[in-house]
Amino acid sequence: MLKRFAPRVNSHKELAELQIDRLSWTLNHAYSHSDFYRRHFTAAGVSPQDFSTFADLRKFPVTTAEDFRDGYPLPFQAVANREIVRIHASSGTTGKRKVVAYTQKDIDDWLEMFCRCYEMAGLTREDRVQICVGYGVWTAGAGFQLACERYGAMALPTGPGNLDLQCTFLVDFSTTILCCTSSMALLLAEEVQRRGLRDQISLRKVICGSERTSAAMRRRIVDLLGLEEFYDIPGLTEVYGPGTGLNCSCSSNIHYWADYYFLEFLDPETLEPVVAGEIGEMVYTTLYKEATPLVRYRSRDLARAVAGPCPCGSLMPRHSEILGRSDDVFIIRGVNIYPSEIDAVLSGVTGLGSEYQIHLDHQADGRDYMTLKVERQVGASAEQDDDLSRELISRTKHRLMVTPRVEFLAYGELPRSERKTRRVFDRRYD
Repeated sequence: MLKRFAPRVNSHKELAELQIDRLSWTLNHAYSHSDFYRRHFTAAGVSPQDFSTFADLRKFPVTTAEDFRDGYPLPFQAVANREIVRIHASSGTTGKRKVVAYTQKDIDDWLEMFCRCYEMAGLTREDRVQICVGYGVWTAGAGFQLACERYGAMALPTGPGNLDLQCTFLVDFSTTILCCTSSMALLLAEEVQRRGLRDQISLRKVICGSERTSAAMRRRIVDLLGLEEFYDIPGLTEVYGPGTGLNCSCSSNIHYWADYYFLEFLDPETLEPVVAGEIGEMVYTTLYKEATPLVRYRSRDLARAVAGPCPCGSLMPRHSEILGRSDDVFIIRGVNIYPSEIDAVLSGVTGLGSEYQIHLDHQADGRDYMTLKVERQVGASAEQDDDLSRELISRTKHRLMVTPRVEFLAYGELPRSERKTRRVFDRRYD
């Protein structure tokens, strides 16, 4: 019989009581066992005894990715070395990696949350789960696979890339669930179409994480693979890894496991709470983490808190899908623009494909220019380019107050990736 992975609480009141209790535990644990946190709290003039209500948490200083890197390898460590059973690390695109340690309890808690995600997505023990994400020190491979095995479904750990193997397994093992980045999902979906395998595969659902997915990209993946459902699974290496929340079948909003971590939505500039429904930076405080506790950790991810009950019946709170990063914003002609805003504009124009690039250049006239390189939809010709260009320019100017240049390309001309797709190319300071 399939185990149920229910939340630890049965009401909002119980959730609030648990959060207060566990926030107090986390602050005491971090202060008592981590040299970093003891110095960090002392420098801010606070101690765990200053906490008793949710509002009190704002007395404590935030922590950042720079704290991870400055104290490399394990600045937040709060247990003895003998209690650490695993190490994971961020992808490390710049500088030192952010390294996170786990006790066995940390691993068990992570997998419990991940299994909730599989449960919310409606997996059964009959499902065959093809896991096309990176393995090694990155959290994705281990998280997806070990949680799948604990859940009781069949894991097919194919890793990223290798389209021949991916297609072979899709057909020969009748894979029903695909787990990957959205870029990998698009790459594989287009390969399935190219090889004419659509009628030979049994995929029902895709669970994608690690990068923001536009509505157009999501629609393209669903259409090419003939999916019933598309799920978005967020997660940071610093906060266990993927599996800390999932959207339900009712909407794209994410239910997050608030009995395992507490989430604040703050203005990235002032670090003050934003009004409910406004975009804020997601700031995490873990509730059970032993080896690497987080206290008010700035993720740089941007989202909106979603108020009110969900039709699915889950009492776990919700936030919107990740809308971008506070450090991803680019400024052109005095306007702050997040790539997610370009996503929204493009997704609203009929006749465009899902793939695009944003190019920023400084011209000889002394002005900055933004060029949108956008693929046409499948089979479209250049005859509609003028009409599409006028519509795209009008929508962009209306929404963002910037007039872009537009360059159209045939479907498939922009590069595909098995990991994360690069969208912004800023050459103004080269």
